Amino acid sequence: MTSLRPACLALLAVLSAPAFAEAPPLDLPALIECRQRVSDYEAVAPVVADPLKAVANGLQPLPQTNQFMTEFRLAAPITVFGERAEYIAVAGASIMAILDLADPRPLAKRLALEDGVDTPRKFMAGRELVSRDVTDPRTGEALIESVILSLSTVNSHPGKTLAGCTYSLDLPPEEETPPASPTAAPSPGVNPAAARR
Repeated sequence: MTSLRPACLALLAVLSAPAFAEAPPLDLPALIECRQRVSDYEAVAPVVADPLKAVANGLQPLPQTNQFMTEFRLAAPITVFGERAEYIAVAGASIMAILDLADPRPLAKRLALEDGVDTPRKFMAGRELVSRDVTDPRTGEALIESVILSLSTVNSHPGKTLAGCTYSLDLPPEEETPPASPTAAPSPGVNPAAARR
């Protein structure tokens, strides 16, 4: 029995030690205000996908009221764009603060955003802050890193404004193929000799 004691203590030490270094907490204001990079945003997905990790980062998962985004209540309010925020939403490559602003237009003007949609029922404005060529370190593929600041209203949240950032890596546009020259091969069914007559 005594020989098992050291082995049990060693096992307990291994089990109580963290299996990996704890990831640093998310810097939500920096992410929302577009002060981060795509590589920083990659830390968001595993946090929002795991309720325990979300709570550890001060995010209380909320019932989904909009099928396109996941919402959280913050353990402590943050300030973004000079506004207080108690709630955030994540949708794909975007992270947004849910602000108590019924009219987003003054904030859009202050942030120098370009209007995309401006109707009584819907408002969207945005501006690309970063567009840079990068190389995927895993594949060596050429990509474009894009960081876009945007504001919008959404029907599921009347009286609110969603303000935040979209981080994405995109393939560069394909080079356009030059148009066929006028001396291209004749159309099918046309005899070249007859065409010269």
